[in-house]
Amino acid sequence: MANTTDVASAIRELTSTKQLERSDLLELLKDGLHAALVKRYGPNVRAEIGIDELKGTIKIVLLRTVVETVEDHGSQVSLEEARFEDSDFQVGDVLEEEVPFETFGRTAVQAAKQRIIQRVREGERSRIREEFSDKVGDLLSGEVQQIERGKIVVMLAKFREAEAIIPYRDQNHREHFHQGDTIRAVLKRIEETPKGPRLILSRADPLFVKALFKLEVPEIQQAIVEIRATAREAGSRTKIAVSSRDDSIDPVGACVGLKGSRVQAVVNELGGERIDIVPWSPDPERFAKLALAPARVARVFSDPDSKTIQAIVDEDQLSLAIGRNGQNVRLASELTGWKIDLYSSREWLERGGEGPLFAPLPPEEEAATKVSLRELKGLPVELVDLLERAGHKTLQNALDLEREDVDKIEGMTPELADKLTAFLNEMTEEGGEEEEARPEADPGAGTMGGGASAQPA
Repeated sequence: MANTTDVASAIRELTSTKQLERSDLLELLKDGLHAALVKRYGPNVRAEIGIDELKGTIKIVLLRTVVETVEDHGSQVSLEEARFEDSDFQVGDVLEEEVPFETFGRTAVQAAKQRIIQRVREGERSRIREEFSDKVGDLLSGEVQQIERGKIVVMLAKFREAEAIIPYRDQNHREHFHQGDTIRAVLKRIEETPKGPRLILSRADPLFVKALFKLEVPEIQQAIVEIRATAREAGSRTKIAVSSRDDSIDPVGACVGLKGSRVQAVVNELGGERIDIVPWSPDPERFAKLALAPARVARVFSDPDSKTIQAIVDEDQLSLAIGRNGQNVRLASELTGWKIDLYSSREWLERGGEGPLFAPLPPEEEAATKVSLRELKGLPVELVDLLERAGHKTLQNALDLEREDVDKIEGMTPELADKLTAFLNEMTEEGGEEEEARPEADPGAGTMGGGASAQPA
């Protein structure tokens, strides 16, 4: 029986510093002692290890099989040697030999120590993975341990063994922390390294804003209100889109709080960063309108194929919609996931007017030829009826007809055919006169005339 005061004190130290269960620690110690036995007696060694925590003693009993010829001194003993202990030993019996701990060499003790340290580290790594694998997006707090090469090393309040850092790109560069400062950040991801899992924290990611709102807004904790989208430029401005599962609860109001108390708490943590809270909408056009707040948007058009939104705003709202250095429209685009093109109402009118600007407007003469024949004066009603039944309902259709095609129309008479031919000739001549007159028109008047022609009838 060997007194191992140093080992017992090591157990107490590991229990307090590594937050391990006593039973787990005893298993670690036995594993370490077995490593020491292997170092001294070889890989096939067998032994019984007993640990008395109260007395701080360790009993190691070596188990060796009695054989005629010894091939492995670590696990076998000769019959002759065994009968020195007891003359009744036979081949196949097991000799129990107590080994004093003090007889272990320095190398064996070092092997035991290394084995224990290795197992402790493996246990720590497993516990870190189990503890934080489902906490990505959660808020963590701790103390700034050191700042090295741009990254902030954080000692977490509730899990001091975990390696946690805030990389330079995940910091809000308008903030400045010093060693010993208390800090809060969101868990962005878990990164595997040769030394084990490393927690990557962030104060610049939109996840940080979501985590702060979850802390301040009970409705988000209860999953009544949900943050559906976020867009952020750290230190400057954030936009969030929220929705509610309960029609009686206003999601924006819930996030703002009474007299703005909830959103103000988030703003204070972010160092005065501006936050826009808008209602989320499944309709991309409505969502784009809301996302461009605080600017008022007059009209929007969407092109699902290119995921592009065209937004038209009044002249006095244009700079507000764009924002400083384009920030407002940029964040709105990120929030919606659609490209947003902004136009002032004047530019919109000049480029097309009432419809969207995705496709060029048809030429003026083409639009004129699409007029219904019934809207034109000078054609008998019975002639229009005959043409419509034959599938010729617009002026453009009629202009394409040759005289022989007209004569073949069912019910057509020579008199009606003559009237149609005369009418079409007259229309063509008027069109030619307009083309001849257009170069002589005043350029300014031409521009105004083009804008006016795009207006709806």
